[in-house]
Amino acid sequence: MTTAVLTDRERTAVQAYLRLLHTVRAAFDTGPGPHGAPGPPVVPPAVLAEAEQALADAGLHGNEEEFFRLLHSWCPHP
Repeated sequence: MTTAVLTDRERTAVQAYLRLLHTVRAAFDTGPGPHGAPGPPVVPPAVLAEAEQALADAGLHGNEEEFFRLLHSWCPHP
């Protein structure tokens, strides 16, 4: 398997995306609350903003194909 060498900004974008992914998974992985059904999943706006800014800083905003290629080469197993 080939390993990509990411720039600092690309690495930051991948890490921000992974934090966003884990946050979203945690938000949807909620059980019933004390009054029955769980509340709606909440993703803090700061986590989403961090990922968006990191993508823009790395020049990957709007270039999802390139971003996911980098993501897969750097972190092949989700």
